[in-house]
Amino acid sequence: MTTLMNRTGSTMTVGDAFTRVFGPTATVRFEAFDGSATGPVEAPLHLELRSKRGLDYLLTAPSTLGLARAYLQGDLVLEPIDEGNPYDVLRYIEDNLAPSRPSLRELPELARFFRMYRPQIHEIPKEETPSQLRRMARGFTHGRARDAEAIHHHYDVSNRFYELLLGPSMAYTCAVYPTLDATLEEAQEEKFDLVCRKLELRPGMRLLDVGCGWGGMVRHAVLHYGVTAIGVTLSQEQASWGAERMAREGLDDRGDIRHGDYRDVAEGGFDAVSSIGLTEHIGVANYPAYFRFLRGKLLEGGRLLNHCITRPDNQHPGIPSRGFINRYVFPDGGLTGSGDIVTAMEDQGFEVRHHENLREHYAMTTRDWSNNLSANWDAAVAEAGLNVARVWGLYLAGSRLSFERNRIQLHQVLASKTTELGESGFGLRPTWGS
Repeated sequence: MTTLMNRTGSTMTVGDAFTRVFGPTATVRFEAFDGSATGPVEAPLHLELRSKRGLDYLLTAPSTLGLARAYLQGDLVLEPIDEGNPYDVLRYIEDNLAPSRPSLRELPELARFFRMYRPQIHEIPKEETPSQLRRMARGFTHGRARDAEAIHHHYDVSNRFYELLLGPSMAYTCAVYPTLDATLEEAQEEKFDLVCRKLELRPGMRLLDVGCGWGGMVRHAVLHYGVTAIGVTLSQEQASWGAERMAREGLDDRGDIRHGDYRDVAEGGFDAVSSIGLTEHIGVANYPAYFRFLRGKLLEGGRLLNHCITRPDNQHPGIPSRGFINRYVFPDGGLTGSGDIVTAMEDQGFEVRHHENLREHYAMTTRDWSNNLSANWDAAVAEAGLNVARVWGLYLAGSRLSFERNRIQLHQVLASKTTELGESGFGLRPTWGS
């Protein structure tokens, strides 16, 4: 067994350090590359740290980022684990492996261990985006070039990969489950229909769908509500897939799926605008300009439905630049509370008419996406590579846990471009049902 000698002559193994940090009663079995081990052999979860590089990742980025690096590089092994749906593992770690507070007597020994171990900086996994500072060389945050690059990183994995993950709907936003036993496809259909009902779409109306993804909202509104619609996405993969489907179903004369920046949409005079899952990408500081632009696209009395992930408070906007989500999933993404969204909309002249939280629905949606990924794991790995598939497994399972435990939420905010005479276009009570 390899040990490290500190200046007082005492020794500490990696297993000893683990026990100091997480306490002697942690119900996890931990084994390290130096031959040390701790925790009950019969524990339901075994962690194996296979190399010094893995420990270096943990010490140089002591957060979810360091854990992700070690896991993706194969330096940290968790058993048993369903890599397509590691929800049970993440929940168990959260509930049973919280860092304890070392005693004053233990702190100096831990400090000597970390100092004498001399952690090194290693190459990061290729799936990780550069730090916020390094990305500045590619343009300012939420400039057009940076936005296009961020969307490419997340959405242009491959359309086949997303088909395996999302299922036939190809809808990558929170579904709305009409019943607890509804399927994912039923719930996605209900989501699009709920948005249409809230916007009170009718034949002959014109809809603008910004951040349209693979065109699910455009298709549903054209097919079931008789509107003409424009959808726009920064992802070339999404636009090509969506446009091909519209053409195949004979809907392309009324539904136009475009590749481009929503800010480049020249048309105006829309009866309704839907924004489903785009606000997370534009940056909290850009909300005023965003809602001002969308309001300018609407006719008087027109409606906007904004659907996006939110925080449960309005105190901490943004996503930490060192976190797993920012570096692996949503580069330059940002969240804040629904109150900030409502404020920004109202400050740009919208009258907010309805506001609801669909948090539990997103927990169920990510659960079903995780189940799809697990069921199609071999095909997903063959399509996108092992590490990309692992990133998605962690991301979806972690998101489910965060929605369940109210660390993040999903809000729909419905608003009107009310006229100067106070005509909102709304009746006395909501007409769209539950």
